[in-house]
Order: sequence, then structure tokens, then C-alpha cells
Amino acid sequence: MSKRNNQANKAAARERLREERERQARKERTRRQLIVAGSGVLVLAVAGGVGYGIMQANKPSHWESAADAKNITAPKNTSGENGTTVVIGKADAKKTLELYEDSRCPVCAVFEQEVGASVDKGVEDGSYKVAYIGATFIDDAAGGEGSKNALSALGAALDVSPEAFTAYKTALYSEKWHPEENEDSFGKDSYLLEVADTVPALKNNADFRKDVEQGTFDAWAMKMSEKFDDSGVGGTPTLMMDGKKVTAEGSDTAPMTAEQFDAAIAKALKG
Repeated sequence: MSKRNNQANKAAARERLREERERQARKERTRRQLIVAGSGVLVLAVAGGVGYGIMQANKPSHWESAADAKNITAPKNTSGENGTTVVIGKADAKKTLELYEDSRCPVCAVFEQEVGASVDKGVEDGSYKVAYIGATFIDDAAGGEGSKNALSALGAALDVSPEAFTAYKTALYSEKWHPEENEDSFGKDSYLLEVADTVPALKNNADFRKDVEQGTFDAWAMKMSEKFDDSGVGGTPTLMMDGKKVTAEGSDTAPMTAEQFDAAIAKALKG
């Protein structure tokens, strides 16, 4: 190989090395630019995610929105402001027994199982009407939404008929279907509908099912709960007649047996 050729080869090699270095440099600059751009997108995504998370955290829950609703759909067979007056019984009954209950309340379940039939008998006899006031405070105490959801479902049953309401309430409080206080079974529409299938007027009732699943009476339930909160009643079950508590003899609590109830209501009816 000649010296001239050798020098030319070296020059060509140096040129190829220079071009390769420039190519690598361009590649590195492009890589750094992509990293910077990607980091910016990531920062924006994280910031956006944090902002969305804060927005969602501050967004009212479904039940908070229901409580603030201005347009209230009340069930049929109700009266009064927002349809929160629920009276079961004969219109000409002279006395009214106010009954305050929370659907998740375990003591209410015992009361209904032991005394419910006696209460219903007095209504059927015309001895008194029952004014029902539903509460939802156990949701706050135990967590969940079963009290509110069950109260809304009771509204759907009342929309069918007062008899369906009474039968459904009895089923919800029954030993078979009433959950432990810390279990939120009533928070599930599917569970409420399963219980409803034991009530002939509600079984396969498409309107009732729709109202439960769509929460037609959720806002009404919150207004009813508000009525309980404003009543001054401290717990459930509570019975009142003529502004006085109806209690078991010698106590300040609701009668928890049929015998106690019969004695207490006879006294209350006398005034």
C-alpha cells in the first residue's frame, strides 16, 4: 500500500469517526429532550390526578346530594311537607300512636318481632292510627347506608299501598332478614329486593323494583330522617301518644312484649 493511500485511508477513518460522534451526540440530545418532555407530562399528569382526587374528595356523596335536593318525589299515601307525614290506619281513629324507628336498629327488630302484631291489631280495630317517623342515625354510628337505603325502599313500598308498606316493614325487621347492627345488608338493593319478594304486593312488582334500584325516594328518605332529627326523640324504638312517651310500666323505654304494650297502650288511650 502506498503512503498516499495510507494517508487517505486515515483521513477517511477520521471522517467516519467524526460523523459517528456527531450522530451519537444528536441521539443523546434527542434522548434528553424526550426525558425532559416526558417528565413535564408526568408532572402535569400527577398534578392533574391530585387535582381530580381533591375534587372527588370534596364532591358531595349521593346521600348528601339527596339531602340537599330541592325537588322531592314523595311516595303516594303521604301528606304534609315533603310527604313526610305517613299515617297508617283508619281516618276516623281518634288517637294517633307515633312510632319512631331506624331500619337497622336491633332493638326495633326485637320490638317489631314481639310487639308488631299487637300494634297492627290496634290499627285494624281502629283504636288508633300509627304515624311512622323513620330515622337513619345508625348509618352514622356504624357506617354504611343501610338505614337510608331501607327507608327509601319503604317509601317505594308505601307508594304501592299502606298495606304493602306495613308488610314490608315487618319483613325487614323479621328474625330471618334483619342483619346485625354492624352489617350493612340493607345498603344493597339486591338484598332489599330479596326481602320484598316475600311480600305478595311487591313480588315481581316492576314499579317497586325500579323505584328501589333508581333511588326514586332517596331524597324523601333524607327529609324523613331530618324530621326525626328535629323531633327531639333520642333513640329508637320510641312510641308517643298525645305528646307523651308510651313506655313499659316502671321504665322509660318502649314496651318490648305484647303484654307490656297492651298495658301501656290501654293507659295511653285513656289519656
